[in-house]
Amino acid sequence: MDIRPKLDPASETPLYRQLASFIQNLVQTGRLTAGDRLPPTRDLAGQLGLNRTTVSAAYEVLESEGLITGQVGRGSFIAGHKPPSSSGMDWVHFFDASAPPPPRIPSVTGSGVISFAASRPSEDLFPLADLRSSAEAVLASPELGSILQLGSPGGYEPLRRYLLDNAREEGVARPGDDILITNGCQQALDLLSRVLIRSGDTVVIEDPVYPGLRNLFEEAGANLIGADPTRLSSSFHGRNVRAVILTPTFQNPTGETLSHDVREAVIETTRRAGAVLIENDIYSQLRYSGQPIPALKKLDPTGDTVILRSFSKIAFPGLRVGWIIGPRPLIARLMDARQLADLHGDQLSQALVLEFARSGRLAAHLAHTLETGRERLRSLLCTLETYMPEGVTFSMPEGGMNVWVNLPGGVDTFDLLQQAHREGVTYIPGRHFAVSRPHHHALRLSFAGLKPEAITAGVARLARAIASELETLDRNQREPVPALV
Repeated sequence: MDIRPKLDPASETPLYRQLASFIQNLVQTGRLTAGDRLPPTRDLAGQLGLNRTTVSAAYEVLESEGLITGQVGRGSFIAGHKPPSSSGMDWVHFFDASAPPPPRIPSVTGSGVISFAASRPSEDLFPLADLRSSAEAVLASPELGSILQLGSPGGYEPLRRYLLDNAREEGVARPGDDILITNGCQQALDLLSRVLIRSGDTVVIEDPVYPGLRNLFEEAGANLIGADPTRLSSSFHGRNVRAVILTPTFQNPTGETLSHDVREAVIETTRRAGAVLIENDIYSQLRYSGQPIPALKKLDPTGDTVILRSFSKIAFPGLRVGWIIGPRPLIARLMDARQLADLHGDQLSQALVLEFARSGRLAAHLAHTLETGRERLRSLLCTLETYMPEGVTFSMPEGGMNVWVNLPGGVDTFDLLQQAHREGVTYIPGRHFAVSRPHHHALRLSFAGLKPEAITAGVARLARAIASELETLDRNQREPVPALV
């Protein structure tokens, strides 16, 4: 049967959600069955005229809902017990523009499901009145005409000066450094991959790791090595490492933070190897307790570390304003690459963020965010301690947005999803963040977007699902094997 998704870019439903809903409908109507292989994200993106990231996001939604499963080196398959097909579906004849539009996938909050899946700020905390005031100030500015013009590939100049001055006061930016404003940290990573990485280069990243980072450098053709940062030197043996990319503070997905001693060891190991050290520092301002640890960039005596930061986690993710600080020659090369990609960023958003920060509204919003984040993290850790079955362990971060949970007894967190959905809770399974190890028994809980009462209810539901799964596994292990007589 020939079918093609009708995707509406003007819809309030994002394209990736529309695509995920379309594939879900194919499963529900039996046009896709257990074991059918989905096309690679690159191929499907080309066939539909979409960005590959859009297709990847759709697959991630489907995997988090337990509808598909990813197999390293083989691709993505419709979940179920049927063995995956070796040949897969004939996707050349799969699409046809005459199909009816797919139904929407309901939002998890709207359907009564408590979702720990999204690592992002809570919309309930957005200071919309303050943002409107900042927008009014920018729109009334005599500089508005120049703001709306084509700008520098390096970003809105007043924002560049503001951020660079702050970084120098902090001791992060050195005299030989420069800054590039980007459309969020994902674009910063993309530009770095284009400038620094060639196909076959070895890049060391954390394992587990944020999949957007992993996928980007895989796309660049890098040979990825998943590492434990506390034992980084073992990842370098016999390898010519081009770059090391770490999130040293409140890492996603684990929430872990590298100690001062480990940071210094990482800097020394990377320096001896002649590799570029890239610090993804997007969570450090979300510290709810404990003492801050200096950034890798600040501790590096050479000043060669490249640091990425963003307003996405502390203000408004939708404004897409991040930045890179690094040695001036590298920033110049990144600006050249930026011009090939999109010429320059959205100066209006950058001017709005600058006004929001300069006016003191950002500081007030961050203080409120830290207060609520502290309460939500405390609620999560306390309820995990209270409700989880024996043998469940979890990270205990002092900030950020995520907690990493490890389950005992051979429980596969991807298989557990269906039971969790029946209980009314969802999360991201550990395999989603895998590099060199599968992390089958781990899962990520993202708490920043949930109120304490939802966190408590969600953990209780998840604990019931885990206890039920452990009981089933234990019962299966205890059942006697029939005698063959």
